[in-house]
Amino acid sequence: MRRLVAALTVVGLGLGNPMGIAAQNAPQQNSQGQYTMTVNANIVLTNVVVRDKKTGELVKGLKASDFHIVEDKKAQTIASFDYQNVDQAAVLAEKTTATGKASIADLLENNFAASPKQLHDHRLIVMFFDLSSMQDEDIDRAVDAANDYVNKKMEPADLVALVSMSTGLTMDQDFTNDKAALLKGLAKYNGSDETGFANGGTGSTDGTSDDTTAFAADDTEYNSLNTDRELLAIRAISKSLERVDQRKSMLYFSGGLTRNGIENQASLRAATNEAAKANLAIYSVDTRGLQALPPVGDASKGSLRGNSAYSGAAVTAQFSANYGSQETLSTLSADTGGKAFFDSNDFGPAFQQVQHDTEAYYILGFHSTNQAHDGTFRHLTITVNRKDVKIDFRPGYFAPADFQHQKTEDRELALTEQMRSDLPATDVAVYLQALYFRQSENLFYVPVSLLVPGSQIPFEKNGERDKASLDILGQVRNGQGIAVGNVRDTVKLALDQSQQVQRKNIQYSTGFSLAPGKYHLKFVVRENQTGNLGSFETDINVPDLKKVPLKLSSVVLASQRTPNTVKNSKNLLVRDGLEWVPNVAHVFRQDQHLYFLYEVYDPSRQKGAAEPAASPGLGRREGGPVHVLTSIEFLSGGTKVYETPLVTANIVNTPDRGAVAFQFDVPLAQLKAGTYICQVNVIDDADGSFSFPRIALRVTPAAVTATPVDAPKTPAQ
Repeated sequence: MRRLVAALTVVGLGLGNPMGIAAQNAPQQNSQGQYTMTVNANIVLTNVVVRDKKTGELVKGLKASDFHIVEDKKAQTIASFDYQNVDQAAVLAEKTTATGKASIADLLENNFAASPKQLHDHRLIVMFFDLSSMQDEDIDRAVDAANDYVNKKMEPADLVALVSMSTGLTMDQDFTNDKAALLKGLAKYNGSDETGFANGGTGSTDGTSDDTTAFAADDTEYNSLNTDRELLAIRAISKSLERVDQRKSMLYFSGGLTRNGIENQASLRAATNEAAKANLAIYSVDTRGLQALPPVGDASKGSLRGNSAYSGAAVTAQFSANYGSQETLSTLSADTGGKAFFDSNDFGPAFQQVQHDTEAYYILGFHSTNQAHDGTFRHLTITVNRKDVKIDFRPGYFAPADFQHQKTEDRELALTEQMRSDLPATDVAVYLQALYFRQSENLFYVPVSLLVPGSQIPFEKNGERDKASLDILGQVRNGQGIAVGNVRDTVKLALDQSQQVQRKNIQYSTGFSLAPGKYHLKFVVRENQTGNLGSFETDINVPDLKKVPLKLSSVVLASQRTPNTVKNSKNLLVRDGLEWVPNVAHVFRQDQHLYFLYEVYDPSRQKGAAEPAASPGLGRREGGPVHVLTSIEFLSGGTKVYETPLVTANIVNTPDRGAVAFQFDVPLAQLKAGTYICQVNVIDDADGSFSFPRIALRVTPAAVTATPVDAPKTPAQ
């Protein structure tokens, strides 16, 4: 049940559109007379390896003037130039914190900018073991090859880090050239460190591969999510290394990466973009090695049905699936300047290729003359003022894409990433309120209201209507971090110009059914004109009313009630065909009405009193009729300035939920403009229990000309 309303209330928030600075490298003056300088600092880095055509020897001593860069047939100016040569590197001794000198881990994490020369002329190699995609024998082969490299082929200039992913992404060893530390880290992957069972085969699932063929049901969705998870891990690794200019190499050991068409396209493009931005080349290694594909399948698959094993269809399907799982790995390598190694049981050439490609290289940087953020692929061509050389370089990169040029899957990915992010989005102001009403004995309806000021939304002019749209993504997680409720919606706004769009607030309502407990609620809102995002997250507590003497719901304050004729609606804010629209900010005008809605559950019965004929058997406690008293008083400066007449309830008027529901209509013309404390007095006279919740609210002067937006009034009940 989702509702969207446009209200003329809460205009005093004072939130305007932030000023956008479009000019590049030019000062702009804002309304306060201050200047803001924006500079385009985006630089494209690419590595170039230059070798002699005849001998294959590295060509050294070239200068920036010897290189020419062309992007999409347009010459570029080289802005930065560096030369890396691992032959000049001294043996790096990792320093402990006791010496007071920064280690490589410290340099990469925090302090490298203070002494960047310590990383100069070194190879930075990340070994990424995707344990979730590999079988036990695949892990053994990959670890054996890595051990052989560390023991026999690792050079003093090599700094190696170990990263793995099984149930989660973990850093097992930061960059080091300590062979003993690396061998110890590698031993954990196949259980040879004797600290546990090999590959988690007994007693633990950590490190054990997931064979999706074990599922009888369709595993397409599982594969799609797992591939996104692996690509997200590559992005996370790339992001952590983007501040280091040197070329980085990733040896990605995987048992295949199957992409489900368009579903994973955005994740794949994002992974290659992040790797290119971090100057990280991916060398993919298919740890399945040289495979034999029997016509009837191997022991990991169930028996075939029909005649596919005899017609060749089964073999064709196996080859197609195998190619599909390698195609994504090949794309990762090709688009980042690395190489892919398939169909071989010897993984040694992968390590040799990394060392060969990074023994000496030039780093060229340039600011692209094409400033369009269109997300297109930019082709690079690099030449040298010599004809006797052969050069290797990355063939291109994807340009950044602004919101207008993003594809649908990219936009969805941006929403999902913001939902996962620990940092809030603040480009769009978002306000949220969550309430609770009891549905049944152990279930509560939690209505959630989101408020976005109209000034935050750039409406498009379209005739006599102003149009805009909002994307909304919401999630509720329980105390264990498991998602128990989700919302994904796109709402379209079309408002008459006469309705003063900039003064309106756009309010979106939805709801969840939750058991008592503690939850974390997060919503992300995006306006689809500029792509700006806003988020709001909070912890909510759905109380266990069994432990309190007076069981009281949340108190709803509203200035609007809109028609809602949906039959059998589970939205408990709908009463008598009207939906109560909570006033999130608790700001009201004097020419409006203030509506109250709240409920008392399982009130006590008066013993010995006769049961009213109109409500036989109502309520959940034994005895006679109920006797609940309630009123609402307004306090200003600690002094009571107004109180509603006392209302007495003698029956349970919502028997299906064992509730006594109260509704009040308070005209605000009788109150002066100002801030008030509103106290709701509720007394269960049958057993002497009571509750006095207080709520702050503000009353503002009546508008000079106001568009009537209030729904028909109903008397207090």
